[in-house]
Amino acid sequence: MSKRDFYDVLGVSRSASKDEVRKAYKKLARKFHPDVKPVDPDSEKKFSEITEAYDVLSDEEKRKNYDQFGHAFRGAGAGPSGANPFEGFGGGSGGTTFDLEDLLGGMFGGGGGKGGSPFGRGRQGQPRAHKGSDVKAEITVPFTVAVEGGDFSLSVQQGSKNERLTVKIPAGIDEGQSIRLAGQGSPGSGGGPAGDLLVTIHIAAHPWFRRDGHNLLVDVPVTPSEAALGAKIDVPTLTEGVVVLSVPPGTSSGAKLRLRGKGVRNPKTGDRGDQFVVLKIVLPRELSEDAQALYQQLAELPSVDPRDGLWE
Repeated sequence: MSKRDFYDVLGVSRSASKDEVRKAYKKLARKFHPDVKPVDPDSEKKFSEITEAYDVLSDEEKRKNYDQFGHAFRGAGAGPSGANPFEGFGGGSGGTTFDLEDLLGGMFGGGGGKGGSPFGRGRQGQPRAHKGSDVKAEITVPFTVAVEGGDFSLSVQQGSKNERLTVKIPAGIDEGQSIRLAGQGSPGSGGGPAGDLLVTIHIAAHPWFRRDGHNLLVDVPVTPSEAALGAKIDVPTLTEGVVVLSVPPGTSSGAKLRLRGKGVRNPKTGDRGDQFVVLKIVLPRELSEDAQALYQQLAELPSVDPRDGLWE
């Protein structure tokens, strides 16, 4: 059977412009693409025919040779029986690049980011691979785990299954930071990879310690005599137990005493911050008669008014 004239295949005149050829092809490609008419046994044949016609008529050199020699323009060994209907198409040698996804994109409201088949298929009729969507989760980890690092277990709903995952918490993580678990999100489609799980970290409060960047702070009560005369007191640390701290004589309430290297580890440098002991002078709620008498004697001694000149 003789091959149809390419101009007749596209339904354009021999003087049609390149833009007219393109518009005619797009219209026919939308109609006969195998993804659009999968039940039509002739759709693939028709689509190949209009694609070959477009490949030739959209290329200035090929069209010139076709107008002069007809279907014999390809030369010996590359005639109608041996020609590849997609030769030069979609980036082939010397041909015009034309993305089929541009043809079908937006039809019936379907397709991916650049368009794509309304049936979600690739150029070979296979399902197009899509990465699964990311899943977000939030967990609250113990204060010590956030400072020192460690493993934390969480439960994630994957479809109908409840899966247990282990999150590695890096030492020194801050409140609100996120950890990404690759491949633990929603399953992909068409053979695509699963999405990721994004875990936002919240840090539980500690009964004694609080954070200030990479430093730790802890309030420690002292008596008036310890603050006035100086003393050695027991102070807790987060990971090294209790240590002995010297309080200098004449220390005021609110003073901060430093314990070097006992703070939070810096995730970037690995260095630790410091721990600051904030001294709080406290009095008993009830004073004995002897204590009241001693405080009365103390009040009668000459002293500097701590408020002198403060409000001027």
